[in-house]
Amino acid sequence: MQLTEFNLDTCLIEFPGNQGNESWTIRDAVEGVQIFGGIGSGKTSGSGRMLALKYLAAGFGGLVLTVKADEREVWEDYCRKTGREKDLIIVEPGGKNTFNFLEYESNSISEKKSSAVNIVQVLKTVIRASEEKSGGKSDDPFWETALDMLISNIIDLCLLAYGTVSVRMLYDIAQSVPRKDRIETGEQKTKNPFDKAFVAAVENVTKQIAAYESGLTQAERERLYNNDSYDDELCNIIPDARTLKFVDQFFTESFLNLSEKTRSIIDFSFSGFLFSLLREPIFSLFCRYHSTFTPEDCLKGKIILIDLPVKFHHKVGRDSQILFKYVWQRAMEKRQVKDNGRPVFLWADEAQHFLHEYDPEYQATARSSRIATVYISQNLPNYLANMGGAKSEFRVKSFLGTLGTKIFHANADIETNKYASELIGDGLFEDKSETATAAGQFSASQTKSIKIQRIVRPEEFVRLRTGGSQNNFRVDGYLHVQGSTLKNGFNHLKIQFNQNFTN
Repeated sequence: MQLTEFNLDTCLIEFPGNQGNESWTIRDAVEGVQIFGGIGSGKTSGSGRMLALKYLAAGFGGLVLTVKADEREVWEDYCRKTGREKDLIIVEPGGKNTFNFLEYESNSISEKKSSAVNIVQVLKTVIRASEEKSGGKSDDPFWETALDMLISNIIDLCLLAYGTVSVRMLYDIAQSVPRKDRIETGEQKTKNPFDKAFVAAVENVTKQIAAYESGLTQAERERLYNNDSYDDELCNIIPDARTLKFVDQFFTESFLNLSEKTRSIIDFSFSGFLFSLLREPIFSLFCRYHSTFTPEDCLKGKIILIDLPVKFHHKVGRDSQILFKYVWQRAMEKRQVKDNGRPVFLWADEAQHFLHEYDPEYQATARSSRIATVYISQNLPNYLANMGGAKSEFRVKSFLGTLGTKIFHANADIETNKYASELIGDGLFEDKSETATAAGQFSASQTKSIKIQRIVRPEEFVRLRTGGSQNNFRVDGYLHVQGSTLKNGFNHLKIQFNQNFTN
């Protein structure tokens, strides 16, 4: 039965403890969950399945990202079991549900400049996540700044010229930006998309200037014309004139004078990403049609499932899901909890595929926005490999530190097991030793000492049960919750999950 009111202290799961049942609440859920487990460990069918059913039964809305081809069927089954079939929105090639991210970002804020900043942020986040995945991301801030400036100025030019932005416009303009070699050889004779956009932008700004000057008195007009800082004054009065000036300077000076090799790298990063958005099925799902749903539908209890599994659609599927994930995250953070307190979940199995640079920042405030993140992955090295750069280890551990609950299943990875063991920590253990001598007269002695040892040794995780008929469909796991919420005196419990759990 779904809840109509959402109290953070509502119990979602009860675990048997040493002193009665242990409660795991909505408050714990919105502090985030990380599940680790090796191949076949039962992480998805054990703890993952139980959490999904509990969240759905409690009325959570949510977003589901997909890597494996069968994840859609799994979530359709979850929704049937909890009576949530009508709440499931499936985004799939050839389907009825579409989301136009540029239209959404443009309409979410009325001011044109703010809209441009939002679009830039979305595009560069996905591009950088893709670079990290491929290992091509540089720690040199020059490349990030140059890419940011290119994206910003092309979007500004689109808005100045046409008052709107589309992927096709951005791609065409990016492909026809003036190049020094073509200008010097006279190749660039006909008007291309960049030239047409620039002419339209100049005409629109000129009209704004004319409209402003027409409202001035003769004396004011003369004072303006005779002022040595005429251009600067116009730029201060008419924001679009200032923007056009920056666009002109960037393309005719800064970008034009870059070396060919440097410019080609920056060009390719942006144009290559736009090209992937123009290909089907991504173009029809996220760029071509009006939106039939928005991230805010999750606040009404909808579950959005992006059925573009990475194992089938590869890089395009990954990039498009990261794009929607980032837009969704920002939308959820903006909502007013006092007006709508419904918890929402972000679900990603094989989560290493969907990480981006703002995940730690987002997760740090997810609790106050009532966002219950559930990330499932095999091991720690998966995250290290997918969050590239020289400081990847610190970035990964910083991110994991923002997830309050961690569940560790059977695993053969040394780094993950060591991390789990260290996280659970050390304990005091009594060490008894006995000695006996029989040199003429028998004597015996017993000594006791207190030693500090790991509570759960790393090798213990290798021996956990992995479910299936051979284990009576039971999956073992260690649950660790920050904040000493468990009653057994520790922050962890060894528990078993039933793969046949039906809520």
